[in-house]
Amino acid sequence: MKRILVIGGSRYFGKHLVNLLAEAGHAVSVLNRGSAVPPRGVGHLVADRDDEERLRAALGGRTFDAVVDQVCYTPGQAAVARRVFAGRTGRYVMTSTMEVYDPAPPTAEALGYAEGKRRAEEVFLAEPAPFAFATVRTAHVLGGGRAEFTGRLAHYVGRIAAGAPVEVHAAPYATSFIHHHEIAEFLGWAATGAFTGAVDAASHGALDVRELCGLIAGRLGRPVRYRVVAQGAAASPFSFDRAYALDNSRADALGFRFGHVADWLPRAVDETLRAAQDPA
Repeated sequence: MKRILVIGGSRYFGKHLVNLLAEAGHAVSVLNRGSAVPPRGVGHLVADRDDEERLRAALGGRTFDAVVDQVCYTPGQAAVARRVFAGRTGRYVMTSTMEVYDPAPPTAEALGYAEGKRRAEEVFLAEPAPFAFATVRTAHVLGGGRAEFTGRLAHYVGRIAAGAPVEVHAAPYATSFIHHHEIAEFLGWAATGAFTGAVDAASHGALDVRELCGLIAGRLGRPVRYRVVAQGAAASPFSFDRAYALDNSRADALGFRFGHVADWLPRAVDETLRAAQDPA
């Protein structure tokens, strides 16, 4: 059994992560600003992670075997965490994103998000290391129904179900995906592991937007209509006019076995449909 702190962990796959760790017998605590109460049996620490003094006070004398940081977006947040958790944990896992490589599409928002994550990783990786650090660069997370706050899968399911056109590039490139349960499993595995550095987390079977739509349409029993946009123009969320897939070979070599997108996507589509039919 390990003592594990999850920073964030109050929504989407973070909630799955907390439940998985608790069910595995670990002593789990969640740190957030008090907006959500964790499950029964999980510790709850309330603090704003940006406020170093209050964060130290909330932690008191507690120590952890591992910390999983779900909500680190800036180098400033990373610097606070690095100082506060030095001597409090032997392992720190940051949930990062595939966008640190090269965000697509390169909008101002995406570039800012990617740069924040990239610079946060650099803060944690600076020497001398206060703890073993790993950064998990996640693929596009799908599934979860109402919990999937991005609405990206719902965009496709809704348009295909309604017979509305999906805007795509003429020759879209493949990208990587992962189910919300699978990324939670991977983060739990990473928290209890020993590897350090960056690792990509993606299900097998990268898909381009037309392949993705084909699988969704097959589940819905509806044809897909496309509207082709010009090179460089904005299109639907997963239509990319350049290569944008992850390489999960390091995780595979370390011993984690990812599933295949085609195996779990029907379940994710069903979750999205149920949420649309019962939005309450």
